[in-house]
Amino acid sequence: MNHNAGQAWHRGPCDPDSPGAFKLLEPADFRVYAEYYRHQPHELCEFCLATLIVWANDEYRPKIGTDGRHVFIAGEFYHTRELNHLMLPVGPGPEYTPAELARLADRLGYTAFWFVPDSYIERHGHATVAALFTVSEQTAYADYVYRTRDLAELAGNRYAKKRNLINQFLASGPDLSFDSISPANSGECLDFLAEWCRSRDCDEGLEDSLTCERLAAEKMLRHIDMFDARGLLLRIDGKLCAFAVGSPLTDDMWVLQFQKASEQIKGLYQYFDRECARRLFPAGTVYINKESDMDNPNLAKSKKSYHPCRRVRSFQLQLR
Repeated sequence: MNHNAGQAWHRGPCDPDSPGAFKLLEPADFRVYAEYYRHQPHELCEFCLATLIVWANDEYRPKIGTDGRHVFIAGEFYHTRELNHLMLPVGPGPEYTPAELARLADRLGYTAFWFVPDSYIERHGHATVAALFTVSEQTAYADYVYRTRDLAELAGNRYAKKRNLINQFLASGPDLSFDSISPANSGECLDFLAEWCRSRDCDEGLEDSLTCERLAAEKMLRHIDMFDARGLLLRIDGKLCAFAVGSPLTDDMWVLQFQKASEQIKGLYQYFDRECARRLFPAGTVYINKESDMDNPNLAKSKKSYHPCRRVRSFQLQLR
């Protein structure tokens, strides 16, 4: 761990001092700060360092700083600065109490913390948190968490439709081949992603969520060897038809950051999703986080159809 990376911070037990500056997050920063995230406990996908890095763009500009015991993330927006926020500090140091968070926000000139998981509020007590912050739920950012075993086996009546679609796909006798994503073949994934985006009529502006997702996926694919990420691609008759990328989130959970499959092939997505649960994640991965639905009804329906074992709720804490 490099304690000299970024701006040095000095924090007493109950007296967080403001930093001189934050540093813009870039792909090369992953190796500098990854150790702080190694055993972080929060189950929201935003606490994946690779996710923070790849979703940065000209409008959303996450910044980072460290005091040697914690990493501090500031999410800043170029045009809509009223959305600027902090995230819960992570690292081997003791967890910040609500009182410490309030002092930190005040000293750094921010008024809100985003992506505060429900578990943090439960640990410290809603009344204690609410005495210092206005607490409001961010429904668009509630993550779907699944048992890896459920997605790998698709057992029972509740998954019968998924299995039927997979059987229909396999009955056609496709010539299937899998490969790990690497710099040597990431260009194929980029080409497939570009075609996927054209078929979905992605706009070019950063106000379009599909465009932002495409840019994030492109950055992940171009720099995949710089992250602790795993990628899986599927070819049918030698042609790439699906790919996925995942990264570690907690000690027993990985987040599935990107998953794309050709929509023209019936049953392909269900088959590939099952294979991702079987092949993409390392042994010992108990849970898979498939991120949120962004309050999109169609996306919510799709995610619920895989029967999550729980939702991880996200809250905003607005300084009183």
